[in-house]
Amino acid sequence: MTEMTEWVVVTDEVAIIAQEAGQFWFAELGTHCAFMPFASPMTGPGAPGSTAGLLNGAIALAFGSEGAPPCAASLPRYVFDIAGTYHNARRTPGHFRRAAKRLRKFDRPDLADYLEIHAREETGHHNLVLKDLRALGLPAERLVANLVHEAIGPLCEFFDRLVETEYPIGCIGYSYCFESIAALKRGEEVAALTALWPKGIDAGRFLRTHSGIGSEASHVQDMIEFIAGLPAEDRIAIVLATCATAMIMAEGLRRTGELGDAAILARLAAAAGEDIRLPA
Repeated sequence: MTEMTEWVVVTDEVAIIAQEAGQFWFAELGTHCAFMPFASPMTGPGAPGSTAGLLNGAIALAFGSEGAPPCAASLPRYVFDIAGTYHNARRTPGHFRRAAKRLRKFDRPDLADYLEIHAREETGHHNLVLKDLRALGLPAERLVANLVHEAIGPLCEFFDRLVETEYPIGCIGYSYCFESIAALKRGEEVAALTALWPKGIDAGRFLRTHSGIGSEASHVQDMIEFIAGLPAEDRIAIVLATCATAMIMAEGLRRTGELGDAAILARLAAAAGEDIRLPA
């Protein structure tokens, strides 16, 4: 039997090709792309392994061979990061419901039901961020209201645009990018981050929930299986949205990765309207 192969042309020059075992690679189309077998859109069915390869390949393409820029773990950076995640988490349930409503008009109850289920699952997760910030003695509501930094602002704007498109299936790709990257945080990394604050404080509610030790790993697998069963044009749109999301995310992380703790604390203080004293 021939192994399942899926592909998506993500730019004028590059296609992602994936096979059923999950491996993926990039094909440079070049000036002769019209004569290459992967230059035309795929039309066949998907399979979980090859669909996962496409989705993960889209993220890998965006981040490049070096992956996410390394940043030394610190409590100021942790606060900075989770304050940013608030804005995405707050949007997600409402955006998913709005997208579901639009997709029902296209007679796609499968997509609408899927998004509504995930909207319920994500409801209230932004409150976990507020609880974590309060646990660190910070003015949580004021901090998140005034801090929409470079790593999250462009992503939220992209999410807002996706949900307002006529056929907002790209919201699924946006979500896959976030959830699959979060699922990479395993026990060792979660433990290292929770060690940043004193024992007796719990500032890791959102972290644990959105990590490989929480629900993200199962969410990612469910997403892959669902996406694999969609028509080819839907899978293509989701992969393209995943890639675009990852591109924006990678650029934002590169920009904020250059900030040192002193600069981050200054940004936090400006947003909070008061000096920031983090527990040691």
